[in-house]
Amino acid sequence: METVSAHPIVWSRDTGATEKRDVWTALKRGFRGRCPRCGEGKLFRAFLKVDDHCSVCKLDFTPHRADDLPAYLVIVIVGHIVVPLALFIETNYSPPVALQLAIYLPLTLFASLALLQPVKGAVVGMQWALRMHGFDELNPEP
Repeated sequence: METVSAHPIVWSRDTGATEKRDVWTALKRGFRGRCPRCGEGKLFRAFLKVDDHCSVCKLDFTPHRADDLPAYLVIVIVGHIVVPLALFIETNYSPPVALQLAIYLPLTLFASLALLQPVKGAVVGMQWALRMHGFDELNPEP
């Protein structure tokens, strides 16, 4: 293994030199809103707008295609937290419906908003690590 500009290079007979990309590291960096390659530059320029490139390592973010996957993942995560909580409270305490709505609706809203950007960052990081879409410099998509 040889390093060039602080990024490990893996040599392959079929494809030539390729940058080694760890999926878990890229997921963690993306979840924190950082560049999946260097972990230093910001991934987002606004709440859900991915920047065009990393300000530190100049990685091009434009090939990402997160689309609706982050929203679906947030629905699944928040649903798996709020629904069991609501069922537990309803079966054991049976509070009034108005009180339940006053608790569950804001909880669902805030949890969804809090998770949306980190989950989108993790999806972009995963796409980069797995060389999906245009993140494969040896075989870019048109």
